[in-house]
Amino acid sequence: MKKHVEMQTIKGELMQKYVVLQLTLKEKLIGTASKNLSELEDVINKQADKGYRLHTISTTSGGSKGLGGGDRIQATMVFERIE
Repeated sequence: MKKHVEMQTIKGELMQKYVVLQLTLKEKLIGTASKNLSELEDVINKQADKGYRLHTISTTSGGSKGLGGGDRIQATMVFERIE
């Protein structure tokens, strides 16, 4: 039995029901602000512009990489198409 996934097209692009994206956030060694938060915000806003909402976000810590680096956090986001 085949399962059919409903897709719509907008401007010739296939619109899937869900989109999964991963983003690696790199924390500074000194200070508390991540300069990647604006990148995270941009990813969320771009998906919203395409008609998706953030459904789920999960993070995993990757630890420190190298002498001058801070922590690495992997964010996995699931976006759901707004119908």
